[in-house]
Amino acid sequence: MAEKILIVEDEVVLQETLAYNLKHQGYSVETAGNGQDAIDKARNIKPDLIMLDIMLPGMDGFEICRILRKEMNTPILMLTARDDEIDRVVGLEVGADDYLTKPFSMRELIARVKALLRRVRIMKDTSLLENDAHKIYSFKDLEIDETRKEATLNGEPLHLKPKEFDLLLFFAHHQSQALSRELILEKVWGWEYFGDSRTVDVHVRWLRERIEKDPAHPNRIITVRSTGYRFEG
Repeated sequence: MAEKILIVEDEVVLQETLAYNLKHQGYSVETAGNGQDAIDKARNIKPDLIMLDIMLPGMDGFEICRILRKEMNTPILMLTARDDEIDRVVGLEVGADDYLTKPFSMRELIARVKALLRRVRIMKDTSLLENDAHKIYSFKDLEIDETRKEATLNGEPLHLKPKEFDLLLFFAHHQSQALSRELILEKVWGWEYFGDSRTVDVHVRWLRERIEKDPAHPNRIITVRSTGYRFEG
């Protein structure tokens, strides 16, 4: 899906020129010519980047930036006809990510746009990796790290066999749900497995010996009569 850019510019010729060139680069483009329209469209379409002129009728770009920055982290590239340092400072202080002074070349503008969007993509990818790296389920003294395929009890590693870990993880994914032996067998061992539901019982017994304080009277993996098991963490 094409990345969306919102152009906020009241000079019609410049607005159309920017829109034409950015569409030619493959971006989806929306335009606004005043502050309220810009805020409404930003809230509605949730653009990937906002190109914001400072000098606008009514509400100026600084105020628009200040309002939007409280609601979203979308990168904002501010445009101005003035080359005053104070404008650049104020723009950055209210939350702008970059600043470009008119007149500018279209090549430079597109380079700035690509750089800002590339930075956002890298941040999103990094965030996803970090989330994956820390996909941990915590149940009191029991922790299960899905990504590393490790589990600990009271901070000490549990040396689980692969299927024991898979079974524990499946229980963690379905905490407090009554799960039949047949469903567990299908999801943990797979359709191609030729064993029967007693395989589940054996692995549950082994798992209880590792994670229950009293395996004979379990309070984590509960037997559900005539059904299977329920994991309570």
